[in-house]
Amino acid sequence: METIVIIVFLAGYLAITLEHNLKIDKLIPALAMMAILWAIIALTHMDVFEVNAQLKELEPTHLEEILLHHLGKTAEILVFLLGAMTIVEIIDYFDGFATIKGYIKTKSKRKLLWIFSILAFILSAIIDNLTATIVLITILQKVIKDRETRLWFAGLIIINANAGGAWSPIGDVTTTMLWIADKVHAGSLVTHVLLPSIVCMFVPTLIASRFKAFSGSIEVDEIQEAPKSKFGSTMLYLGLGAIVFVPFFKTITHLPPYVGMMLSLAIVATFAEIYSNAKFSITSATDDHHHEGAHHSPVHSALTKIELPSILFFLGILLAVAALESLGILFNYAESMNEAIPQTDIVVMLLGIGSAVIDNVPLVAASMGMFSEGPDHPLWHFIAYSAGTGGSMLIIGSAAGVVAMGMEKIDFFWYLKKITWLAFVGFAAGGLVFIALREFVL
Repeated sequence: METIVIIVFLAGYLAITLEHNLKIDKLIPALAMMAILWAIIALTHMDVFEVNAQLKELEPTHLEEILLHHLGKTAEILVFLLGAMTIVEIIDYFDGFATIKGYIKTKSKRKLLWIFSILAFILSAIIDNLTATIVLITILQKVIKDRETRLWFAGLIIINANAGGAWSPIGDVTTTMLWIADKVHAGSLVTHVLLPSIVCMFVPTLIASRFKAFSGSIEVDEIQEAPKSKFGSTMLYLGLGAIVFVPFFKTITHLPPYVGMMLSLAIVATFAEIYSNAKFSITSATDDHHHEGAHHSPVHSALTKIELPSILFFLGILLAVAALESLGILFNYAESMNEAIPQTDIVVMLLGIGSAVIDNVPLVAASMGMFSEGPDHPLWHFIAYSAGTGGSMLIIGSAAGVVAMGMEKIDFFWYLKKITWLAFVGFAAGGLVFIALREFVL
């Protein structure tokens, strides 16, 4: 039966990878795969196991117990993401991200490249790489009119957003997964991965800054758009501060991160409701989405805009991988792979390269089931770096790349020809820095 389970998983995985060709949203095969895998386990009464991290062995358990265990771990991640997404949408409701555009004064393309690169690196560490990419490309479309120039900027934003998300526990879904699973702690993740991520950002940006595409100046519209809300800046700083507060809350209370995220959401939502009742000016398009008497609630509006398909996809893929983990397949596969490739660094680098082709969420989920190293082991830090930055090598390799592809209609082969090698150089340079730090400094 294990063969059938693996076939079902690979078929589902293939459907997820080929979602653009099949024109079927990846959440559908993910949910179907998850349900079928657990149904096979239940109907055939297959033995399920729990990995004992301390003894590095499998221990038998009951189906209901292990399923509830994995659902609880998955729910922690999903509730955390729901809170973060809602805060970001509340900021957007008040047009808070327009504040960032106000800081961009230069007309030099080279200076703009560095501004957008640094913004992508920092923002993605706070609001995650996907949201940071959406925000910055939206700003980019208002600042730069020439589409060819925007494509180059978008390519570098993808690389730098993914690099920025890799060193923060709240910067990428995969690092969030590792953090919530207690594989890494926030402080040690930053200590070990920040410098490699900076190198991964700096090297491609430095190389690209010498390209013809980033020479000269841009044309700037003299007409400035009026802010949609006078509370935009306040909500931006409040929202970002609330998200950054979450790791500190976890460190102080030792409670799961989603508890801190819910507290942050409650605080941001409270101010949003107060400011909303102040009847500020906001676009009529937003007003049209609310019923009369609903007080144009920013919280209700934000909840209607969060990416529920992504949440359902994570539910499906994480529980599908959990099925393989519960059968001991991933654990046994890891042992076989360690025998075939004793050098773990090579395995992790290959995982990073693989994340450019295959979604990094299931790859990291699989690695969490394959390896049983303890919290803050260098392996987990390297996985966080590789999975987070490796996806930049193909435009379909990361959520940031996919959303940029949609927003700017970036051609797959244009990206492959122009940007992929830059992403690889940054990925390799950062990886070498990580290994050097681990061996000689930390």
